[in-house]
Amino acid sequence: MTAFSPSPLNQVFPADYKIRLLLVDDNPDNLISLEAMLHGITDEMVLARSGREALRHVLEHQDFAAILLDVKMPDMDGFETAGLIRSRRQNRNTPILFLTGFRNDEQLFRGYDLGAVDFLFKPVVPEILRSKVAVFVELARTNQLLRRQADTLAKAELKFRSLLEAAPDAMLISQADGSIVLVNAHMHDLFGYERGEVRGRNIRMLVPGWSFPFLPSVALRSSNGADGTPDLYAVRKDGTRFPIEISLSPLQTEEGLLITSVIRDISERRKAEEKIRRLNAELEERVASRTAELIRSNDALRQFAWAASHDLQEPLRMVVAYSQWLMKNHGHQLQGDARQFLDFIVTGGVRMNNLLGALRDYMQVTDSGGEELTKTDAEESLRLALSNLQSSIEESGARITSEPLPAVLSVPVLLVQVFQNLIANAIRYAKQAVAPEIHISAAPNGLDWAFAVQDNGIGIAPEYHERVFGVFKRLHAEGTGTGIGLAISKAAVERWGGRIWVDSQLGEGATFRFTVPYPKGVR
Repeated sequence: MTAFSPSPLNQVFPADYKIRLLLVDDNPDNLISLEAMLHGITDEMVLARSGREALRHVLEHQDFAAILLDVKMPDMDGFETAGLIRSRRQNRNTPILFLTGFRNDEQLFRGYDLGAVDFLFKPVVPEILRSKVAVFVELARTNQLLRRQADTLAKAELKFRSLLEAAPDAMLISQADGSIVLVNAHMHDLFGYERGEVRGRNIRMLVPGWSFPFLPSVALRSSNGADGTPDLYAVRKDGTRFPIEISLSPLQTEEGLLITSVIRDISERRKAEEKIRRLNAELEERVASRTAELIRSNDALRQFAWAASHDLQEPLRMVVAYSQWLMKNHGHQLQGDARQFLDFIVTGGVRMNNLLGALRDYMQVTDSGGEELTKTDAEESLRLALSNLQSSIEESGARITSEPLPAVLSVPVLLVQVFQNLIANAIRYAKQAVAPEIHISAAPNGLDWAFAVQDNGIGIAPEYHERVFGVFKRLHAEGTGTGIGLAISKAAVERWGGRIWVDSQLGEGATFRFTVPYPKGVR
């Protein structure tokens, strides 16, 4: 007996799917013989001993890969049974093979007229039986596979159409030349066309600038020229134009290349962008106007402050000079409060004169800016500052030490001013009965040198670390300073692009630090 292997197509079906054969013969021995000859060729064999039982199985199982039907049976012969089976729409194409022991042309004609596909004559040769039935089993498996593939495709198409309809934007599927194949409902909302009005027509009737560059994906954006890309617009059924954003995605199919175009109306976005541009332009104009006003106001204020400090200094010097003359020549004649009041006049006048001078120094530093940053020897700048402070150093008994200092990129006169102000500040706010000790050092700090002026003075509480750099800000009323030295230092350091800060605790001294850039070509 010839061996037969089931088709590999069987592997794609679920476990509960079975390819069945229906064997019909009124002789039990014949049924057993047929079942044995066809063993292993199919998943299941259904046996019937009469035409009526065969009809019942057809109604129960509906489809069979093939039906082997004995012609001669009591009550209802094979031809009558085949006629009833064929009368059902579901079984019109079910292959029927008649089994007969007589070669009769009339029977053959009748059988083929009823839709028989073949006749097998008894005694049946097993190899012939198996080979013929195997063909129909394979056809059944193939048909079932095709039906399942068609069902899968139908479900996929239904899912695709559902996604297409659920998309928030208008979607059109076209061929590579632009011929529209499929559209979703949003196309009508966006363009005003019914589906049938655009199907088969070219997408360029809706988007004149549409093109496909044959890339995996491409996005074309509409613009008003702000980002330099060409404007992309669409045209509605009524002829109105509107800006759009469109995304193109290709899909290679058996029918050829299909392109999905997702089209979005960006009119509102364009309006919002235009509004933002107008607001930005108005804001820039207002900022420029306010900036110009502030510059004029600051210039006027600086001119006034300079004039005031200059014009007041001469009469103030006269007041101080005459007050000192009176104190020297006639002070012994003054009694009680008169002498004290005259002393107040002299002290206040001297302080006011110092304040006016400090104000002019601050304005000179903050107004400067034309000076080029040059390579400056910090050692020389420190020496000049100490020379300017020689009398204060000797009077206070201050001990000043320093480490080797580098060359930096700054304005020489301003660096001297910073050293002088910080050292003078350290001397001024020394602890009582304690000689000031001041140490100057420098260390690399990224692209800058970080200088430090450390003292053993009264210190500064952390909450005042920022405040001390303000103009006329003094934390201690008993000092003799003007309250502008640290502000001058801050303005000078910022002039060359550095920063200045203080590390200190109240009663523990202070370390003022500031940064200065490396000279050009040195790192």
